[in-house]
Amino acid sequence: MGGGTPSLISPGEIHRLLDALRSSRCLEPGAEITLEANPGTLDESFFPAYLQAGVNRLSIGVQSFHDELLQKIGRIHSAEQALSAISGAQATGFERINIDLMYGLPGQSLQQAGADIEQALAMGVSHLSVYQLTIEPNTEFAVHAPVLPDSDQYWAMHEQAQNQLKNAGFEQYEVSAYTRGSACQHNLNYWQFGDYLAIGAGAHGKLSHVNLSGGLEINRYWNHRQPKAYLQAAEKGSFCAEIKAVAPHEQDFEFLMNALRLKAGFSLDQYQQYTQGNVQALLRKLSPFLKKNWLYQDGKNISPTEEGYCFLDSMLLEFLPDHH
Repeated sequence: MGGGTPSLISPGEIHRLLDALRSSRCLEPGAEITLEANPGTLDESFFPAYLQAGVNRLSIGVQSFHDELLQKIGRIHSAEQALSAISGAQATGFERINIDLMYGLPGQSLQQAGADIEQALAMGVSHLSVYQLTIEPNTEFAVHAPVLPDSDQYWAMHEQAQNQLKNAGFEQYEVSAYTRGSACQHNLNYWQFGDYLAIGAGAHGKLSHVNLSGGLEINRYWNHRQPKAYLQAAEKGSFCAEIKAVAPHEQDFEFLMNALRLKAGFSLDQYQQYTQGNVQALLRKLSPFLKKNWLYQDGKNISPTEEGYCFLDSMLLEFLPDHH
């Protein structure tokens, strides 16, 4: 449950939602159920009820443990609230907690970026998402661009975080995800090009099926963004605002854009299962990157090397549908 601030929803409503999913047999016993939480809107008295409802993993959007940096990126919570949320969740009995941290924030120093990682490690959580701030179009930052660290500073922060986490026993299993025990199943499904349902206003989904001629059809769809429009559509039996078919010539790019984010990469069997692509044609396209040591092939498995991880965008350019 994410894509906004679901921790604003009362525990009773979350209980009702999960009960409905369980009664519909949509949830396997022991399924990972993650709730995204913003420390600025989190009522710690809700934690026991979240657990009781079946939520077994929390993802807390900390971003930084420095108040001045949080203010610069428009976050409403303080470092103290973030620390309180994490320790409160742990005291309640949540064993699986993720912390989101950003680097490359306006005015952030290398020392501050390192201190954020150290603080997260001191809290003893089992999963960290560490990623660079990106400026999205049509946002306040896009209109009034802040002064951001340069590329050398970005790289120094990135390398520093990797070393800190490696030394603390964390495994990087995806571009921005690190774990000391259990990877996020929800995100693994995205990166392995699996299917997922969209539930709620503005949610995006992906569904695949084999058509009558034996071909694989992949559709991405998204629901109405405005809650009112979503509810009105639901009354008519449809939540969906638009459906887009992923054409066969786009499937290689979409599959690799996800699969190469994983340190473990992908198997050629997975590639055939999730796309309509030709394995030999794929290997021909990947051959230059295998020779450059950006990719490593072990039997049927292909994974990015340490060096290749730095050039994922360059590799993917070769698979862009309109690239010549």
